[in-house]
Amino acid sequence: MTTDATTNISDPSAIIQEPKEKEQAPVTTSLEAQVEDLDVSKPESKVDIHEEHQQHQQEDEGVKAVTEQVDEERLGDAEDSKQDGSSEGESSTHTSDDEGDSPKELGLVISALQSTIKQNQEKAQPAEHDGEKPVEQKEGEEQEKEKEQEQEEEEEEEELHSVGRSSVDDFNSVTTSTTNVSQEEEKAVVEDPNMPSTFEEIVQDILPPTPGVAPQRQTFDFGGRASEDISDVDTYSANLIALNKIDMKEIKANTLSPRQQERADEPVLRAIRHLFNNRFMKAKKLFEKQAETDPLHALGLGSMAFLKAADTFFLLSLQTSDESMTKNAIDVLTTTYSIANAQIDAASKKTVGNSVYQAMSSYYNYIKFARGSGGLPASPKPATLKSIQKDGVTFVPNGVLRAHVAKAECCLQIAILQLLQENVMGYIKCGMNLRRAYASYSLVWQEYKRMGQIYHDFVDRDTISGIQFGIGAVHLVLSTLPQKVLRIVSAFGWKADKHLGFALLKLCVEERRIRSPMASLMLLAYYTVLTSLCPQILSNEYTQPAIETLLDAQRTYPNSAFFLYFAGRTSRLARNLTLSTQSFTYAIEISKSEWAEVEVLHACSYEIGYNYMMEHNWEEAAKVFDMLYKERYWSPAIFRYLTGACLDMMGQRTEAILAFAEVPDLVGSKTHSTALTEKYVLRKVTAFQECGYQDMDMALCALEYLCLFTGFDFMNTELLEGSLDTVDQALDAIMEAEKTEFGIRTRELLPETPAPKYFDQRGALLLIKASLFNAMGRFKESIIHLNWIIDHKEQIEVDKWIVPFAYWEAGVTAWGMDNKTRSRSFWESALRFSKFDFEYRLAMRVNLAITKAEEMGVPKPVDPNPANRHKAEKKEPIITLDSIQSRQSTSDDASARLSSSNRTPTEPAAFKVHV
Repeated sequence: MTTDATTNISDPSAIIQEPKEKEQAPVTTSLEAQVEDLDVSKPESKVDIHEEHQQHQQEDEGVKAVTEQVDEERLGDAEDSKQDGSSEGESSTHTSDDEGDSPKELGLVISALQSTIKQNQEKAQPAEHDGEKPVEQKEGEEQEKEKEQEQEEEEEEEELHSVGRSSVDDFNSVTTSTTNVSQEEEKAVVEDPNMPSTFEEIVQDILPPTPGVAPQRQTFDFGGRASEDISDVDTYSANLIALNKIDMKEIKANTLSPRQQERADEPVLRAIRHLFNNRFMKAKKLFEKQAETDPLHALGLGSMAFLKAADTFFLLSLQTSDESMTKNAIDVLTTTYSIANAQIDAASKKTVGNSVYQAMSSYYNYIKFARGSGGLPASPKPATLKSIQKDGVTFVPNGVLRAHVAKAECCLQIAILQLLQENVMGYIKCGMNLRRAYASYSLVWQEYKRMGQIYHDFVDRDTISGIQFGIGAVHLVLSTLPQKVLRIVSAFGWKADKHLGFALLKLCVEERRIRSPMASLMLLAYYTVLTSLCPQILSNEYTQPAIETLLDAQRTYPNSAFFLYFAGRTSRLARNLTLSTQSFTYAIEISKSEWAEVEVLHACSYEIGYNYMMEHNWEEAAKVFDMLYKERYWSPAIFRYLTGACLDMMGQRTEAILAFAEVPDLVGSKTHSTALTEKYVLRKVTAFQECGYQDMDMALCALEYLCLFTGFDFMNTELLEGSLDTVDQALDAIMEAEKTEFGIRTRELLPETPAPKYFDQRGALLLIKASLFNAMGRFKESIIHLNWIIDHKEQIEVDKWIVPFAYWEAGVTAWGMDNKTRSRSFWESALRFSKFDFEYRLAMRVNLAITKAEEMGVPKPVDPNPANRHKAEKKEPIITLDSIQSRQSTSDDASARLSSSNRTPTEPAAFKVHV
């Protein structure tokens, strides 16, 4: 990649020619001040930016513009369909632009999801008057409630299965659209006034996105789009996205004004609508028209390749990425970066002039003040119309700012893909690209802030929303990374703030521009995928925001496969696995015969198979994993292992052994993150082979997989109880084996049979059992099992992951028993372990939990390692009811006194070392 053209300045004195007012600019520290800093429309007045009439005015304009755009686009699409004839309609029915007559699957899923959330809330509410009612009356009421719930579930299933039917009358009761809401939904809204149903209610807590008075929203003219869209789509039907043989010297400077640029970018906005309405080939065709000369069109192609490669980013439960698709996406994004850089070079030689020096001064100001800015770039003093006219203040041209935002977004997407590689070199490259992206975003941000109230005369709206998306995404990505990764990735000088990231991304969504759907995907990825890493800690907080984001997206993209995928993940968080499976099925069906058909099929099929595992539908799960194995998706070795695990749970031991026997020959992936998981799978199979598959009764591979990937938290109580019985049977098998082997040693002297050592098998089973108890809320019953694991951690020699995961479960136990300080100490102890399976997955899980604890004001313990206190003090259980229920443990005080007494006289208190 090349460096920024604006950094090659022959006169370095320009960097230090900064007005004194900028050096004395106040530093923004609090989140409220940072978000308030987003609006500089009236910097010298104390006007409240939360005034309702401003919000409603902007929101009404946004809804009106989007509605007009949708109507005109449908009219244009209708003309296209007439001119195209029947050929396009025959190729794929779901690519038709007539969305009004097709079922709105996403709306159906959201409606059912809201009902599920309401039922869960009703179940969670304590029955205040239960003590006053007779036992018989209670039982009668419970039976009636169960019958009502069963009837509702049956009705929901009937509605779900009726979606695919052609009858519109069967679907009118549940479908939703952009302009019309069914009567049943209106009744549901009346019953639950807190449930947001309109655009105004969803974004009422979002601040105005930009300073000053926004330019009048334009009604886009799609009159000329027929000639653009009726050409042969097959010409652009190649799945591979590439930008080849581009002569950077031929790229010219962009001299369009902001308003002219917005009109010129209408095809990109239209392509984004095609992309997120599953018309992938139409989107690809529009992007390719000017991809060789315009960075935003090229970025559209790069974003398509990024979404295809980042299917596994949304599949964080696997934590891997496809190597070939990732390489293709990085290549396209790198070429886009070069196109944007060439456009900046062309403009800087002809049109920038003195404004380049001002840009470099802003960049210097960013470097100077970034360490104390709380994550936002430094904000220079805004210019006024008077100063512009009198002093001749100039700004960097809009074309240069637009290219900088496109260049920064390329670096951001490349950084995310490199982050998924899970190796040190990938982390280093990720950090370099994140810093490069933030530098470009900062340059544009400061120039935008310098424009003040009249910013709209100098910069287009897509560039502004691009800054909001970029800086917000950087904060959100960095806030999710554990410290052991941040040490390699981050050298920003400030701590990432996820709440600032949320605020900026919500502003981008509200703007309804090119980056809005990508901002929605970024929010949903955090709300659903990352929340699933520690659902007991975060699910209650982020399930409702996820539903609100889906509601907002559904109004513009009612059948998007991307949002249907996240609807399935959100349904899983709500413990409605049937609805989750149906949502993934919708996404598969709606993507058939399209560009991303195979990727959506594979990603959603894995999720469906995982749902079947949680439902103990082992037969269907085995069929799904066998299909993925045969199609060589991701890792054939892992899917063969999962197939064998499900077959073993069905009692088909012979078939399971045959599946396991194939795993060693299938291992050999080049992807680092895949190799880590394959290493775990290979070790499990090798252990079975060494004992001649005689110890399979002592291992529960399927339940162990669910435990590692937090599947128990989404299962109902009945299935959890059944899993407990299965674990007890495996523990009994270990006891019987030990009795037999010890019996031999009582009869024979120095027998050839080795002494029984089943610490790894028992440790894994007890960890599964503790996790099941925690999922059911029976926290006290998990204590004894976790204590056994930690007491015998030295004897657990093969499965090193058991002990750190036991510390994680110990933290969950303490959290459930309302001793959050103790929870944090256990979680920080888990971070002390290294070089075990799923290390980075556990580190990310712990980081999310500790971040939540910090937000709640949970203090950091004096000694975060309970095992050290166990060694230093008398031998006692690591976890006891007293230690969990008491707010302050005597062992904590003893550890603090011990560490204080061991300090040398010259050692400051801030540098206490605990051994």
